[in-house]
Amino acid sequence: MNRSSVPALPLKKRRKNRRQDNLVGYVFLSPWLIGFFAFTIIPMITSLYLAFTKYDGVREPEWIGIANFVKMFTDDPRYFKSVQATLCYTFFAVPLRLVIALLLAFILNNHRRGTTIYRTIFYIPSIVGGSIGVAVMWKEIFGNDGLMNFVLAGFGIPPAAWLSDPRTAIWTLILLSLWQFGSPMLIFLAGLKNIPQELYEAAEIDGADGFARLTRITIPLLTPVIFFNLVMQLIGGFMVFTQAFVITGGAPLDTTLFYNLYLYIRGFRNFQMGYASAMAWILLLIVAIATALTFKSSNYWVFYEDREKDRGQA
Repeated sequence: MNRSSVPALPLKKRRKNRRQDNLVGYVFLSPWLIGFFAFTIIPMITSLYLAFTKYDGVREPEWIGIANFVKMFTDDPRYFKSVQATLCYTFFAVPLRLVIALLLAFILNNHRRGTTIYRTIFYIPSIVGGSIGVAVMWKEIFGNDGLMNFVLAGFGIPPAAWLSDPRTAIWTLILLSLWQFGSPMLIFLAGLKNIPQELYEAAEIDGADGFARLTRITIPLLTPVIFFNLVMQLIGGFMVFTQAFVITGGAPLDTTLFYNLYLYIRGFRNFQMGYASAMAWILLLIVAIATALTFKSSNYWVFYEDREKDRGQA
């Protein structure tokens, strides 16, 4: 039967079918939509209101305007210490983790026997890396009587106060973060496997050595993946909490008092929910600015093949 000979449904019938299809779609989406509004949108709106109030979690919120923000920037030295600690952690932990993940991705980007097993082994720390159990283990390893000092003593090196010395405490937490390179490593591996092999073959025919292929093919075509990992790890760096909460509690001298940890202390220990809500919105602003600057910088170093083709045609 010719398709053109099939009679078209009346307009009213088509609209009814479309409404039924939309209704079915919304029914299947409803669990996610309910969760999204109940656990994301409504709490965000509530916290925005509480940011302008004095609220202890028990009594009615008292509207105080921008007093929380004024106090945050003019009369709270621990706030600036938390910002400093978080920026230091993010500035060092994120690039180092990405470098390690990229190097391991290069090493594991082959088809040798056992490579799949090594990929799994290297990914496991990312599954448990942010857990309380790993933080407790790390605290025991770097304690005064922990495994690290025991190993150093075997080489005649005096023990160090890794977690109680202001000069080393935050670096111990940064070292823990480097252990969680599994997720960006897998993303880098996917990016490497997506690079066409024909480009390497053509470059080899033209006499390009390994370094030239790396700098002229691999790295440029991998920059979108590097950019994605950078943004995700940057956001995760600002959200660090568990390690400091379990291992150091912000000590010594607030050198590991990360932003989220100080927010927790203000909100759930000091019962200053309004002040903590104000801190949360400032953190959102900081992350948004950092992400926007990263996106802005991508115009100068991220290579998109389609965009370069458009420029060439222009």
